[in-house]
Amino acid sequence: MSLTPDQFVQRIKDLGLADPRAVDRVRNEVGAGEVTLAEMIDAMQRFEIVSTLQTEKLLRGDRSGYFYGDYKVQYLIGAGTFARVYRAERDGNIFAIKVLRKRFRDEPKELEQFLREGRMGLRLRHPNIVSIYDVVPDVRNPFLVMEFVEGQTLRELVRIRGKLPADLSLSLIQDISSALAHAASLGISHRDLKLSNVLISTDGKAKLVDFGLAALADRNNPEQIADCPNARAIDYAALERGSGVRKDDPRSDVFFAGNMLYHMLAGEPALSETRDRLQRLNVNRFIDIRPLHELAPDVPGVANQIVQKAMRFDVNQRYQSAAEMQADVRKAIMLIERGVTSSPADNYHQPMAEHQDDDEIPSNEGEGYVVLLVESKAALQNAVRDRLKARGYRVLIIQDPNRALARFADAEEQPADCVIFGASELGADAVDAYNQFAQDEMTAGIPSILLIDRRQTHLIQAALRGSNRKMLGLPLKVRELRQALKQLLVGVNRRPMGTY
Repeated sequence: MSLTPDQFVQRIKDLGLADPRAVDRVRNEVGAGEVTLAEMIDAMQRFEIVSTLQTEKLLRGDRSGYFYGDYKVQYLIGAGTFARVYRAERDGNIFAIKVLRKRFRDEPKELEQFLREGRMGLRLRHPNIVSIYDVVPDVRNPFLVMEFVEGQTLRELVRIRGKLPADLSLSLIQDISSALAHAASLGISHRDLKLSNVLISTDGKAKLVDFGLAALADRNNPEQIADCPNARAIDYAALERGSGVRKDDPRSDVFFAGNMLYHMLAGEPALSETRDRLQRLNVNRFIDIRPLHELAPDVPGVANQIVQKAMRFDVNQRYQSAAEMQADVRKAIMLIERGVTSSPADNYHQPMAEHQDDDEIPSNEGEGYVVLLVESKAALQNAVRDRLKARGYRVLIIQDPNRALARFADAEEQPADCVIFGASELGADAVDAYNQFAQDEMTAGIPSILLIDRRQTHLIQAALRGSNRKMLGLPLKVRELRQALKQLLVGVNRRPMGTY
């Protein structure tokens, strides 16, 4: 049965949705003449007596759902599988109210998980974590009272804008990693990191929300194998099982934080998104990841390096904590602000090209040799060091070419058997040092390699050639570097074990 305008007004009063005097003032504003229901609704909404959600419920004849405790519901913010979140008001203040869906209120496990999330959230006070102020365990309507964040989710931001700029992406992941580091300091990991669980406030800050799965962590039993208590836990369980770590390893959050950064920079996730349980449990999802530079060739190398390290399948090569990742992100932001990064047109963002051949198999071919890398770019430093150490070389790293030359001038013993000069960022300084190394009497007989972008033609022309000199183009391939070292070190005696 359709309501009359006056019946609509009376329902507002009966349910206590607004001060009766304010309702009457708006009613009088409309006028005493013939008024339609649509005109009355428009006036009540225009003067903020009722919201659209409240109006819909009034027209349906609903008698409940307008309040949770003393909090008056204004409108729906978001809805998930397990809960709905509403904007609500109390005493002139705005809050977010998270309400467990009705079908789970009689499920002991789901209800307990929901309440644990709230109790855990009471402990988390951090500028990049959405605060929980109260947990109301009403058996009929359990709900959480939370900080209301005006803005949008990170998923919505990426959907609207596509690829995000590197500086914005790093700023947001710094907020996220800061939040994770704080939670980790209290023994809490998130275990459900995804773009939709990050809110972006109107002032551009990222705030982590929904620690619901963190409540499932069982740190009293560190030997427990990762399980899949519900659909949201599958990705974490599959990663932990596949990489051979126990349930609730804090480095799992690091991996999925890396996936979020990848998604921001590339405009699409590194992990294929699917609802298929078997596909999500397939460990190859975490290994066969398309290199970021193929999707976003203009991403600065310092950002790409963070993604690579955060998402390494081998947990021992991954960042060991969110705090460690946050520190690198902070450094990358400073470098980009100072302009210390690859130019947007530069295709050298992947430090070394990927190969699916024996280049990825460790060997002892470099045992007894010491290599000195002169390079300021952290991505290339790590890539060369990791590849060569896996083959038995000892790798020393110096960022300043002049300091590298001084090491040979001051040393009683030759500090390295081959020196690699990187010109990607050092430019003419690296080439000058490479040339001086080839001309100085003390170092002319020591092999050296110059890593240089093929487009740096003026620097290539200035570089000295020689029988024990090599120039390799960037991006660098493992196979080419290995072959160059083998050729240059022929006839160079290996150092006895324990002496280098």
